[in-house]
Amino acid sequence: MERRRFLASALATGTLAATAPAVAQRAPAAGGAGDRAYMLDILARMAEPVLGPMSEGKLQTAFAPELSPSWDGRNPKVAYLECFGRLISGIAPWLALPDDETPEGRLRAKLRRQALASYVHSVDPASPDYLLWRAEGQPLVDSAYFTNALLRAPKQLWEPLDATTKKRVVAEIQGLRRVPPPYTNWLLFAAMNEAFLLSIGAQWDPIRIDLAVRKINEWYVGDGWYADGPRFHFDHYNSYVIQPMLIEILEVLVATGAKFNKLNAPELLEQATKRMQRFGEHLERLIGPDGSYAPIGRSLTYRTAVFQPLGLLAWRKKLPASLPEGQVRAATLAAQRAIFRNPSNFNAKGYLTIGFAGHQPSLGDIYSNAGSMYIAAESLIALGLPATDSYWTAPAQSWTTRKAFAGEHFPKDYYVDY
Repeated sequence: MERRRFLASALATGTLAATAPAVAQRAPAAGGAGDRAYMLDILARMAEPVLGPMSEGKLQTAFAPELSPSWDGRNPKVAYLECFGRLISGIAPWLALPDDETPEGRLRAKLRRQALASYVHSVDPASPDYLLWRAEGQPLVDSAYFTNALLRAPKQLWEPLDATTKKRVVAEIQGLRRVPPPYTNWLLFAAMNEAFLLSIGAQWDPIRIDLAVRKINEWYVGDGWYADGPRFHFDHYNSYVIQPMLIEILEVLVATGAKFNKLNAPELLEQATKRMQRFGEHLERLIGPDGSYAPIGRSLTYRTAVFQPLGLLAWRKKLPASLPEGQVRAATLAAQRAIFRNPSNFNAKGYLTIGFAGHQPSLGDIYSNAGSMYIAAESLIALGLPATDSYWTAPAQSWTTRKAFAGEHFPKDYYVDY
């Protein structure tokens, strides 16, 4: 109901495009304002059914996450930390924007209040929405998204929390050192948590950061791609985890001036940024003329989370010259529309379903549940740029494959050695 009121008000003020049909079915409005309105609608559809109930300690009553048909038998309550952590990480840049009296600003203020209340419930053992911190290994994964959001919006999501909640957050994050991360992208989850602890002046473990940074760089295979462990995996984990988390961990090291084991954080950050820029060029070329993109590898049900690196580069104003803002916006919005045009991406209660371009539970992996799907919110990072930013005001441009298949000139692509 609140979302409908927001959209109706936005339509009346001209802030959003016509919104009578659901976002999955609506014809796209022209221009950057229409693109932003479309993404805001996706954000609202993802966030409101989660943050509304959780802010009242009622999410675990309202939401019974769908499990993959091949579910491996782990405690299904891992889904709630997955859902909240992944969602809040993706929308944190937008929550960090200042308040205003526009419909968007009022929605942001409401969701930020709900997010703060949800953080309180998440670590309160007396709350029905206390999350599963102390069992299973999966919480290490999603705690990293939980803390990543606090790094992305510290003044809005960390500083306002009461002292008891802050103490509980630190205790739960430090307690996850009980989980030994395998030699895969999981090393970055442990490192992200330690980077958060470092950022707030809490006791942190430099070894977990040192190991992650060193191993990920050892696994660099060239041309902007990292392996996920000793062997290269052709999937989208460079987008879901590896590239963004490496960058944001190194940013904390640079910001805090932390020095240990001769890691040159500024130099490594510059290198990782160049590699992610190169990887971004590949991502942009993976988007077809109609917005479709390759459903490759494990966790393909994470949908548009594939484009997290492009959103992060845009938010940080680090897009390379080869990727103009209007081109990246047009390409990634085409991909959003290609996925979310199918209304079965959401169930009757408004929660994300397991699938790629709709409800396709057979595509789930042994660890997939409906809470996992909220990593798709990572494709909304560019909303952290205000509506007046050039990312949103720049004219839309055809992306590479659209030019290529229209018989237009487009730049060739060659290997880069960083």
